[in-house]
Amino acid sequence: MTAPPVSQAEIAAWFDATYRRKGLRYLRPPRAYPIFLQLLGARPGQRLLDVACGAGLVLAAARDRGVVPSGIDLSREAIELSHRLLPGVDAQVGNAEQLPFADGTFDHITCLGSLERFLDRRRALREMARVGKPTVRCCLLVRNASTLVWRFWRQGLGRREVQGHQDACTLAQWRELFDSEGFVVERVLPDQWPRQRWRQLLPRWRPRPGRDEPVAGSLLPLRWCNELIFVLRRELP
Repeated sequence: MTAPPVSQAEIAAWFDATYRRKGLRYLRPPRAYPIFLQLLGARPGQRLLDVACGAGLVLAAARDRGVVPSGIDLSREAIELSHRLLPGVDAQVGNAEQLPFADGTFDHITCLGSLERFLDRRRALREMARVGKPTVRCCLLVRNASTLVWRFWRQGLGRREVQGHQDACTLAQWRELFDSEGFVVERVLPDQWPRQRWRQLLPRWRPRPGRDEPVAGSLLPLRWCNELIFVLRRELP
């Protein structure tokens, strides 16, 4: 099923309405986000940009590690919420396809659960490359189109979230996209949140505050995972 064309304004309106209605309930809890900083190896004093930052939960995790965070999101409601949660944070309304930052600004970039929603994901990746330093590392959480959930629920039943232009690619398609835009895939992992959630229920396995937590591989082939984490670096000339 092909999604009908949508505009940036329509996407922003959909997210504004969603954040007004659900607030933080639309997102994973804060404990789900520090692992993305861990996977990047982000260190105190380094700069991080979270593209499609939502309410700023990655920005909060970055601050807790001494990393200097910036965020951008299409939704004004989301940015206002991030300012209420993190007074003084550098989070602004803007388009991932035209980032308002200087070349070579950031050591790390995250984009979680959003790249598949962008109208021009290649342009967004080029913008991330532009504002990143030559050694920039990126952590992207993306949706996998190969799963039964996607094929049946989204495509077979026609339940795709067309208001937010939600889409997906296969594992191979994501790899090809990142490679063609000059990124090297360092690591591919399954989404960590399902196991993180179970660990929180078991005190013996619960991560201690400020400590790195276990990183889980996949019991199933990666191509069957609903969401994938890509850790990337720039391909230097």
